[in-house]
Amino acid sequence: MADFDLGAAFIPALHKPSELLPIAKHRESLLYLVEASPVTIIVGQTGSGKSTQIPQFLAHAGWCANGKIIGITQPRRVAATTVAIRVAEEFGCEIGKEVGYSIRFEDATSENTRIKFLTDGLLIREALVDPLLSRYSVIMVDEAHERSISSDILLGLLKKIRKKRPELRIIISSATLQAEDFRQFFADPNEESGDKENNDIASIVSLEGRTHPIDVLYLDSPTEDYVEKAVSTVFDIHTNEPKGDILVFLTGREEIEQAVQAVSERSTQLLPGSDSILPLPLYAGLTTEQQMYVFEEAPENFRKVIFATNIAEASVTINGIVYVVDSGFVKLQAYNPQTGIESLTVTPVSKASAAQRAGRAGRTKPGKCFRLYTEEGYHSLPDANIPEIQRSNLAPFILQLKALGVDNVLRFDFLSPPPAELMTRALELLYSLGALDDYAKLTKPLGMRMAELAVEPMMAKTLLAAPSFGCLSEILTIAAMTSLGGNIWIQHEGEKKKAESTKRKFAAEEGDHLTLLNVYQAFVTKGRKEARFCHENLLNFKLMARAVSVRAQLKRYLERFGLNVDESLASSSTSPANNQAQQIQRCLTAGYFAHAARMQPDGTFRNVAGTTTLHAHPSSIMFNRKADWVIFHEVMETGSKTFIRDITRIEKSWLLEYAPEFYKTG
Repeated sequence: MADFDLGAAFIPALHKPSELLPIAKHRESLLYLVEASPVTIIVGQTGSGKSTQIPQFLAHAGWCANGKIIGITQPRRVAATTVAIRVAEEFGCEIGKEVGYSIRFEDATSENTRIKFLTDGLLIREALVDPLLSRYSVIMVDEAHERSISSDILLGLLKKIRKKRPELRIIISSATLQAEDFRQFFADPNEESGDKENNDIASIVSLEGRTHPIDVLYLDSPTEDYVEKAVSTVFDIHTNEPKGDILVFLTGREEIEQAVQAVSERSTQLLPGSDSILPLPLYAGLTTEQQMYVFEEAPENFRKVIFATNIAEASVTINGIVYVVDSGFVKLQAYNPQTGIESLTVTPVSKASAAQRAGRAGRTKPGKCFRLYTEEGYHSLPDANIPEIQRSNLAPFILQLKALGVDNVLRFDFLSPPPAELMTRALELLYSLGALDDYAKLTKPLGMRMAELAVEPMMAKTLLAAPSFGCLSEILTIAAMTSLGGNIWIQHEGEKKKAESTKRKFAAEEGDHLTLLNVYQAFVTKGRKEARFCHENLLNFKLMARAVSVRAQLKRYLERFGLNVDESLASSSTSPANNQAQQIQRCLTAGYFAHAARMQPDGTFRNVAGTTTLHAHPSSIMFNRKADWVIFHEVMETGSKTFIRDITRIEKSWLLEYAPEFYKTG
């Protein structure tokens, strides 16, 4: 169970009587369509009530009889949790009873759960255990137009499953006009059921959302700094416009934190007696509890300003928003198969996204959308973003498809086929990690176990290699600490020096991974008992507590494989002995050899091929430190620089020892 203690104030902020939602009048026709056709495609604006009401319609109509479940997938964790909480409240049950949710490393379901919200990726994982998803009577893929890799792959799997389970009902909900693509995808011309029936596999139904008129305003000339412009626009709205909350779209955590801080500082200069501004962040790295704040009503005499990534574009509905400020940019992941570098690149939004963003302003009353770009700029935007599957590292997904029995991944029915080069690179990496054999078949047990672990392939290999290096307990901790998706260090304004000296207390000369290990060991020995520990050491208590729970879950996976974790060594000291430290470094090399780099005389790093200059991220212990060869956990391109994070020193000879196939010396 998740540790939710939201208080009663939380729910009314989300609450709209369900009979007022546009979907209410479509109830009978929707239920008829679901009964009559295997695939129903629902086109509706965010806010029509489809995510919250359709599962309840289905439950009341008997689709949960005989212990069956209705599954609703979401592309994002925050949507899976918030929508589940809302539906549980309407359904009149506690979260985790009849209505529950399941996201990576957090499961709020029970044997009584009949309506289950989960991320697309988790439903794919369930298919590893139950290939026909036989517990589900209906599966609804929500926000399918976002075209996340997981939802695209899930649609391909559901298409296969449907042939073996014709009674399964599939609902695809999409906020844009991609419905025809989805319909054609499921209307498979190869099915031997005659043409007429074939066209009846999928029906499209359109619902109108409750939108009020929205004024869209553009800049006269382009802005150089959209974060600064967004902050000044917030104050213009606050000074000149009537009451109503503001939603600002920025591209990522750094920008959001910078904007929240700027608004906090400047709001002290507001005229005495006028309303204050309450700035709130919303991005994926926040804990579930932190994300919940944005749904609560602003206190008396405050105007709420939410700075969000495109997480708020769809999926979650925040009431009270009257003004939208659209920076016109989004961070999209793009993977370069030549360098193996995954960059988060700030790119202009698509017209479809711009429309979604503007639509957030007209939910409760007429609103305004301030676009921080020119009208000409809008007309030059692409219609839609490139699907994620055509610009991502496919290794984790190919591993899962192989584990699901899809041996010929090139023949898998993708909604949009990925480029051959991305497929080749992923197969090469999985082969070099030992997950695939010479015939590109999944190896047993290594490949199969890697697919089952809820971490990406390089970390899965590291974990499974750890017993042979005698450091499984430590690698478990490192795996948990690197999968938190947030920064464990809290830095208050003006305390940079203090933050650095605090970090130094835990620093390991070998690099970031062992430093994270030291932090965790200190937390479990002191921090959980002493409330002051995290405060004094500028550590995020919530994230550290999450690391403990993630580690426990990963440990359970390993025990299922018959790998027992000896905890006696780990708890005896906070800092690993030299020999043990080297074993951990060697083990990390066995998994992360593809992420190796060599330091240059000027302090930068070069990847092994010598094609890319890499910089240690300022948050790394290895920033401004000397090392000959290193491996790193992740690489990100931001602006003109490519940064590497979570860096550990290694010896060059280990690369040849643990990855002879990958590094052939010529």
